[in-house]
Amino acid sequence: MVRKECRTEVRRKKHLKIRSRFSGTAERPRLAVFRSEKHIYAQIIDDVAQKTLVSASTTQKEVKDELTKTNDKAAASYVGTVIAKRALEKGITSVVFDRGGFIYTGKIQALAEAAREAGLEF
Repeated sequence: MVRKECRTEVRRKKHLKIRSRFSGTAERPRLAVFRSEKHIYAQIIDDVAQKTLVSASTTQKEVKDELTKTNDKAAASYVGTVIAKRALEKGITSVVFDRGGFIYTGKIQALAEAAREAGLEF
């Protein structure tokens, strides 16, 4: 009998493969994205110093107040714009995109494109 792996385990393995190829530095930090069933999270991380420089998610009050739903493409796009604006305020212009093992379509793509349009380079 063939046993199929759990979808979250597959995503975790993909994420480990992706993370082995690159990491964030002080000059070019990592934009890490995670999505759950109800929310989407984005943070810019300096892996050398092991610090989160900027974060945005649909759980934050100021972001949640602007949205009708927290788990659609519009919400992901808004989080992408917010994270880019906060990064530019801190002087971060260039990042490495870490999709977290998720496929680059839908919400992940919407977040990435919104961050690019708001001024982040990756």
